[in-house]
Amino acid sequence: MKKLIIATLFLFCSQLSEAQIFSGERVLNQQNFDQQRWSWGYFLGLNSYGFDFKYKNYNPSHVTGQDVAIEKRLGFNVGLVGNLKLNNNFDLRLEPGVNFNTRGYQAFRADADTYREISSTYVHIPLLVKFNTNRLNNFRPFVVGGVSTSINLSSNENNPDDNSAGQFRMTTNSYYYEIGFGIDLYLYYFKLSPSIRGVFAINDELVRDESPNSIYTGNIDKMSSRAIFINFTFQ
Repeated sequence: MKKLIIATLFLFCSQLSEAQIFSGERVLNQQNFDQQRWSWGYFLGLNSYGFDFKYKNYNPSHVTGQDVAIEKRLGFNVGLVGNLKLNNNFDLRLEPGVNFNTRGYQAFRADADTYREISSTYVHIPLLVKFNTNRLNNFRPFVVGGVSTSINLSSNENNPDDNSAGQFRMTTNSYYYEIGFGIDLYLYYFKLSPSIRGVFAINDELVRDESPNSIYTGNIDKMSSRAIFINFTFQ
């Protein structure tokens, strides 16, 4: 599903760009938009969260050597955009938003029900630098990168119960670096910017179970989120 969405987005942008290049388009929409020092907008999008694990000991009992498997699902993003123009090709952007996602967490053990469903609601705040190419007719490709932080409102970090009582726990605060690309499309009434971005947590987000031999957390040295965001920004 995720690959289908990315392919559809890429095909849409490619077809629209090709049409403008080869049609000899000369009517420019939103001609003065990029002259603004400040601009504002909002975004809607999809996300897919997973985890990257580092283990204390290699586990030969499973073919991958891993103690857990993650089931990724599509989530939803919504938020606001504040854009500061630095010069003709660089912008500084603040994109506070809320991300909703659910992941499945399966510990490998044949004689127990080890599946956990992890529902997360993140208040996500990225500070990004956007590099824009020069505008060509009504489109403008860009790359974007920066750092971010989030508050996981569903973390259960301070819950005294752990997986022995059915509670999976994560840290409330996380820190990331982000990198991605997209294209600005200057439409008649507004600017639409579809983009794809990778999001990579820096810190360990796992709150370990009380038992050092827990099948959920005992052999995990570090657990960090990895995510893909597909956002549609309207300005």
